[in-house]
Amino acid sequence: MSEQITRRRTRLRAQTSAEIKAIALKLMADGGPNAISLRAIAREMGMTAGAIYSYFPTRDDLITALVGDVYASAVAAAESARDAVPEGDAGGRILAWAGAMREWALANPEGFRLIYGDPVPGYQPPEEGPGKDAELRACSALIGLVAAAWPAARTLQSDGREYDWADFGPSLAAHVRADFPDLPPAAVALTLRVWGRMHGLVALEIYGHLSALIHDPATAYRDEMHDLIASLGLNP
Repeated sequence: MSEQITRRRTRLRAQTSAEIKAIALKLMADGGPNAISLRAIAREMGMTAGAIYSYFPTRDDLITALVGDVYASAVAAAESARDAVPEGDAGGRILAWAGAMREWALANPEGFRLIYGDPVPGYQPPEEGPGKDAELRACSALIGLVAAAWPAARTLQSDGREYDWADFGPSLAAHVRADFPDLPPAAVALTLRVWGRMHGLVALEIYGHLSALIHDPATAYRDEMHDLIASLGLNP
């Protein structure tokens, strides 16, 4: 009986934690990142402040958990789409990743804004934890996509700019050199540009800047991604 009670309590705690996170994202959608507060969530759920603090001792603990969940959800969707394309099709895998990220963002606009848009005032992310792990997973996957495209792309990167490892953050440089030892600094710079092009139109769409300008943002995004693939010397 005690084991059943423990399992039930664990299940109820997980359900309550999920509800707290869902309300936090709703508050952010309605009032911006400043609207996320444990007391406001407690009022909405009919809980006491003391009860909600037993789930998340501070607002930053809640934000950290949210960031971890959101990142993991986004990366899982993108990885699933990427892995449905053969490894030898570098261009197709980039297109699949980009398309899945846009679809995920449209389905989870508050989550997109949390990890790629609106900073939460006063929030200091921890150096380690689920959020950092998921962020690193996303970064590694994107670098891996560019690494597969690099044999074709490097011949087109002829603007004369010479990159050095000192041009990048120490943690990023160390990670790339450990996991992709044959990848030069120029490929990391290309990865950042690829990321920018993937997310630029999505951000404009999520923040409502495209709705009055184009009836089908998906077409513009698809064309941009095909142009990106061509700029890498790959077939879309």
